[in-house]
Amino acid sequence: MKTIGLLGGMSWESTVLYYQLLNEGVRERLGGLHSAKILLHSVDFAEIEQYQVNGQWQQAGKKLADAALGLERSGADMVLIGTNLMHKVAPLVESPIKIPLLHIADATGSAIKSQGLEKVGLLGTRYIMEEDFYRQRLLDNFDLDVIFPDSGDREYIHQVIFDELCRGKFSPESRQNYLAIMNKLRDRGAEGVILGCTEIPLLVHQDDTDLPLFNTAALHAQYALEHAFAESL
Repeated sequence: MKTIGLLGGMSWESTVLYYQLLNEGVRERLGGLHSAKILLHSVDFAEIEQYQVNGQWQQAGKKLADAALGLERSGADMVLIGTNLMHKVAPLVESPIKIPLLHIADATGSAIKSQGLEKVGLLGTRYIMEEDFYRQRLLDNFDLDVIFPDSGDREYIHQVIFDELCRGKFSPESRQNYLAIMNKLRDRGAEGVILGCTEIPLLVHQDDTDLPLFNTAALHAQYALEHAFAESL
C-alpha cells in the first residue's frame, strides 16, 4: 500500500470526509485493523479564500506547490488536492513534484463515462461553473457535454457553499433549493449531476433524488485508493 499525500483544509469539513473515505476503503480491502497511509497538509482556508477573492491564483498555487513538495519529501507517493476549485492551479502544484498529482476531474470523468452518460450538470463554486479549467478537462479527456445552472442559481450555489457548507451548516431549505436547481438541469437534458464542490455531498445525498449524482470527494478518494494498491503508479 502506497502513501497518499492529501492537501486539505479547503475546507476542513470535506477533508474529514476524505480521511474517512480513504480509511474505510483500506479497511474494506485489507480488513482487520488496517488503515490508510496518509500524509496530510491542512492549510488555513481563510488565507486561500483571500487569494481566490483577490484573483491571486499564482500565490495560491505557489502555497499549495510548496505544501505538495513537503508531502513528497515526507514520503508521499502521490498527491491529492482535496477540493475541486483549487484544481484551477493544478499545473502549478504538480510542476515541482516528481510524484503524480491525481486530478479530481479525471476521477469524476472516468466514473461518468463508465455509466455511459454524455451530458451532465455541474454544481460548484462560481469559479468552477463560470471558468473553463474544469469543464474543458472533462470535454477534452472524456468527451462530456457539461452544463451549468443559470446566473441566479450559480450565485445562490456559491453563496451557500461559502456561507453555510464550509462552516458546517447543512439546512433542509438549502438542500431542497439545490435539488430544485438539479431538476432544472435535468429539464435541460442533464443525465446526471456532478457535485463539483467537495462540501456539497455533505448536504445532498443520492437518496434525495433519482438523478445520478457524482460525489467528487468519494470518487477522488476511490481513485487514490486504486493508485495506492496498484503495482506501479
